[in-house]
Parts: sequence; structure tokens; C-alpha cells
Amino acid sequence: MGMTMTQKILADHASLDHVEAGQLIEADLDLVLGNDITSPVAIKEMDKMKVNGVFDKDKIALVPDHFVPNKDIKSAEHCKCVREFAIKNKITNYFEVGKMGIEHALLPEQGLTVAGDVIIGADSHTCTYGALGAFSTGVGSTDMAAGMATGKAWFKVPSAIRFNITGKPSKYVSGKDVILHIIGMIGVDGALYRSMEFTGDGIKNLSMDDRFTIANMAIEAGGKNGIFPVDDLTVEYMKEHSTRKYKIFEADPDAVYDEEYTIDLGKLEPTVAFPHLPENTKTIGETGEVKIDQVVIGSCTNGRIDDMRIAAEILKDRKVAEGVRCIIIPATQSIYLQCIKEGLSEIFINAGCVVSTPTCGPCLGGYMGVLAAGERCVSTTNRNFVGRMGHVDSEVYLSSPAVAAASAITGYIFDPRKI
Repeated sequence: MGMTMTQKILADHASLDHVEAGQLIEADLDLVLGNDITSPVAIKEMDKMKVNGVFDKDKIALVPDHFVPNKDIKSAEHCKCVREFAIKNKITNYFEVGKMGIEHALLPEQGLTVAGDVIIGADSHTCTYGALGAFSTGVGSTDMAAGMATGKAWFKVPSAIRFNITGKPSKYVSGKDVILHIIGMIGVDGALYRSMEFTGDGIKNLSMDDRFTIANMAIEAGGKNGIFPVDDLTVEYMKEHSTRKYKIFEADPDAVYDEEYTIDLGKLEPTVAFPHLPENTKTIGETGEVKIDQVVIGSCTNGRIDDMRIAAEILKDRKVAEGVRCIIIPATQSIYLQCIKEGLSEIFINAGCVVSTPTCGPCLGGYMGVLAAGERCVSTTNRNFVGRMGHVDSEVYLSSPAVAAASAITGYIFDPRKI
């Protein structure tokens, strides 16, 4: 019986010739990630373990990004805890204010994640790095602590679902629409503890930013991880951003998949997830007239430079609708700077938007855009659970940057193709 791409990576890191779905293994880790919310818990667990230092100061990444710059005393204390731990253990990849960014955009940009890696992070959207052909998954803070101490983690080898991607997307259909369509199709638990493996000749028509977005939201379908094959575009991206050696794994021809789906990109339309689950999707033609109060364009899902460019293309020489707040959050300092160089920041400000320093901020109802009771927000983030961005009586509608920008201009959920 053949192995999937994910299974091959796990077998390699467990020093095994073969693994099967359901098998328990111990695998070596290439990177352990934590942020300002999850790292303090892991650090306290390491204190309880009485561990003398970390397994490898170069293979740990600490990224304060959720409440940074600090929004209150508690968040300042959390960041101080992480900062002191990083200094004490001489952590190479510690990203403080000025160098920081939203973790899942920052690490690939910094060249810390490459094909063939096994990566764990105490944040559920760690699955993002599957876009590069790595196995990456979110874990709890206790597992993060064990990973920082030993450089190893236990896994139950996942079975897999194959998504065969064909065709070419039309204008203003992006990776966000692809993954929202898939989640709407299989549900928020449709891939529970399974690997979502993307294949097919249509992948060549998806940019790296599209792939990062799709892999990022594998967890919203319950997936253990999402993973893409390594093609020329992946290699080009890794060579541009990293000096690390990478290793390409390919699924065996006789690999076993629980289910298989075909997604024709040419048939997809801009898609919106209505409250209060990412699976509650409607195409833009089905949304009706939904009046909104706020738009957020950013996050680890859609704060990359392609997202900024698409939003700016729609917002250029236009104004945000009266009574609507539009918040733009470039995901890293580098993306922020690129927005300035390309004149995108000027477009955003002229349109009536506010441009924030990189932060997760409003995605989890933290700051920079918390919602009051009864308010509606179109957001390019990844979750729209009850109370996710603020009051339990607020509503979050998930969309692509194109739909979000068009909605900011009109004051309603709106089709960007009609702007």
C-alpha cells in the first residue's frame, strides 16, 4: 500500500520506511512556533518540566503578533514573558515589534519553512506551511513545550482526502474562494484529523499567496493539515526567501485516500461565509442585500501582498461608503513597506481606510476593530464564530479581499466584478 505526501514526510522524520493511517509515531521537528498568547503557557510548562534550555535555539520561532503592539497590561506581561524567555535561551528567530508580523505570513517570508519540513505551532493556523510542501499542524501549548524541550512530537498518522484542482479561476476568484467553496461543500468537520492533499493541473494557476490561503484554512474543515505538491513556483519562492535545504516528497501512485473531489476553478464564483460558521457559504449571487458596518482586510489568511494589491485595485479613486469603517492590515513589515513603495497605502488612505501595523488584532476580537452588538463586518479572516470579533450579537461574513473591498465601497456585500 502506497503512502500519501503527508505520510511520506512523517515516515521520513520518524526514521521509518513506511507508515499507515492511524499509526502512532514520534517524529523529529524542524520548527516549533509560538505566539504571545500560547507561548507563555508553554514556557510555564517547561518550567514545571525543569528542562535546562531548548533543544535547538535555531529551530524555535517566537512571534508576538496577536496583541502587538500591546493593547493592555495583560498583553504587555505576556510579551515580556516571551521576550525574557527568548533572551535567556538565545532564540534566533524571535520577532519583536519593528521586525514582527503575523506569524503565518512572516515565517515563510523569513525562509524558516521549506518543503519536507515537519512543523508544529501552538496556533491552529500553523497548517499554512503546507503550501510549500511541508507537514505543519497546530498543537496545544503543552505539546509546544515538549517540542521546544525535546525537538520531537507524537503524531497519529492521518488518513487523507484528495482534492483534484483543475481549470483556471476567473477574475476576482482567489484562493479564499476556493477554500470557502471546499468548506461549504464538506463542512467544518468534513476533514476531521485528515490530511487535505491538493493535486491537479489547475494548481499551476494558483499563486503562492492563493496556496497559503487555502492551506491556512484547512483547519476550518477540521483538517490535520493541508498540503500542496512542490512545483516550479514553490521552488522559486523557496529560493527567493530561504537558504535552507528542502526535500520534495510525492504521493505514491497507489496512495490510499478516504475520499476524492474535483474542483474546477473555472466554475467557481466569489464566495462568502455567512454567520456563524465557515461552512455557511453562499456565492456572491446568492447573498442578497446585506448592509455592513465594517470591513477588515488582513490576517494570516489574507494579509499578503497579492491581497493588498487586489484591494487597492478596487479601492483606487473610490471612497469607502459613509458609515462604514475599513481597516487594512498588511501581514508583515515587509508587506507594509511594499504597500508604501507601490503607492497602495496612499490609495487606502485616500479611499478613507485606516492602515494598521501588522497584527492579528480584530480577527480574534482582540483590538483594532472589535464589533459592538448588532454590527456586521465583512472580513478576510478565517473564522466567523459567535462573538469571534467582538459582541456575541455581532456578525462576521468571511470573504476574499476583492469582495471585502467592493463591500467597503458600497456599504453592502457586493460583487467585485460589478464595481
